[in-house]
Amino acid sequence: MTADRSTARDGRRPGPGASLALPGGRSPARPGPAAVPGPLRGSGRGAAGPARPPGTATSGRGGTVRGARVAYERVRRAWDRPLTAYYLILGGSALITVLGLVMVFSASQVKALQMGLPGTYFFRKQLLAAAIGGVLMVFAARLSVRTHRTLAYPLLAGSIFLMALVQVPGIGKKVNGNQNWLSIGGPFQIQPSEFAKLALVLWGADLLARKYEKRLLTQWKHLLVPLVPAVMLVLGLILLGGDMGTAIVLTAMLFGLLWLAGAPTRLFAGVLSVAGLLALLLIKTSPHRMSRLACIGATDPGVNDQCWQAVHGIYALASGGWFGSGLGASVEKWGQLPEPHTDFIFAVTGEELGLAGTLSVLGLFAALGYAGIRVAGRTEDPFVRFAAGSVTTWIMAQAVVNIGSVLGLLPIAGVPLPLFSYGGSALLPTMFAIGLLISFARSEPGARAALAARGAGPVTGAMTRSMRRLVRRRSSRKR
Repeated sequence: MTADRSTARDGRRPGPGASLALPGGRSPARPGPAAVPGPLRGSGRGAAGPARPPGTATSGRGGTVRGARVAYERVRRAWDRPLTAYYLILGGSALITVLGLVMVFSASQVKALQMGLPGTYFFRKQLLAAAIGGVLMVFAARLSVRTHRTLAYPLLAGSIFLMALVQVPGIGKKVNGNQNWLSIGGPFQIQPSEFAKLALVLWGADLLARKYEKRLLTQWKHLLVPLVPAVMLVLGLILLGGDMGTAIVLTAMLFGLLWLAGAPTRLFAGVLSVAGLLALLLIKTSPHRMSRLACIGATDPGVNDQCWQAVHGIYALASGGWFGSGLGASVEKWGQLPEPHTDFIFAVTGEELGLAGTLSVLGLFAALGYAGIRVAGRTEDPFVRFAAGSVTTWIMAQAVVNIGSVLGLLPIAGVPLPLFSYGGSALLPTMFAIGLLISFARSEPGARAALAARGAGPVTGAMTRSMRRLVRRRSSRKR
């Protein structure tokens, strides 16, 4: 006790081995390992840090599902934007046209050389038609709905006059057994029946819109008259020339208009039955059409090679594989396919670009069709609804007929693939119709507000700034 007291009095701390006595003779217990503060042993996740609150896991099945939901919501919000249909129509049609130009250049070279023409002959004509069609598309996109309705009756009257002129001996020209062409000088020809499709879009939409505004479409006679008689007149002039494919597309457009106008099921089924009987009669009375009907699903050219074109279209698609043989490397276009750059350009696309190329074309047409249906479904203007639905029916029905015949699922109808196949007479009215869809997509209230909020584009903005600088310089000189 004396030593301890003297040490405390000296102010020196006891050494590590010294023990301090408590009152009563007890000594303090040394702190063991369990007394040291720190994480518990064997605590698992607690040893790595504080536990995360529930619902914050970033890995595992729950995180994957949550990420997929977030991505889906982002895509859905982007898809529901007001300008989605506008961009789909503009971008889809542009991509189809450009890809069509590439394939026309590739598929038509051999055909041109066989005819003693330059290899780029058909491509240059298609490029010129695409340039003119682009101007028509921009022109149509800038016109108002009222102006489009004003063009309906003159365009229909002009189309009927030209189609009647085709049947006059010495004026109309026969191509591939069908007399439905007019020569306009030199190598240029027009097919009036292609412009009749555009006329039917505008005139039929205007007619039904007027009756809708007067609440007359609830009566079947106002649904049919004068729409059906006028279409029958156009179909009669087309069938006089032997063009069954264009007649099928026009009939599909008529059914599309009746469906959009709210025709009852009984009336719709009756008109469809009559059209089916007439088509069956026309096929039965023509050996040529019967032979084409017999080539559905054919895998052999048959007697007298009557299924030669259909079978070699299948050969071209089958030899393309997944990614094709490459641009310009088609074998079937060397005399095997009679129409490689027009009716069967999809087969050459499958051979050179493979399944990936054909699916890309189908995807672009699907996007274009969806955008047209969206424009028709979101508008409150009856004319816009009927016209947009009719244009969409036209393009989709013609694409189905062309691709179905190439795949051997439908008889060969002799119609081009819209915006893709060679042919200026088909390209010009189709691009004008695309301009119609663009105009309608721009006229939606949400799209109009979004375009106004965007302001001037880079080109327009640069021109505006240049004009302002020029005005400032002139005003400073005058001072």
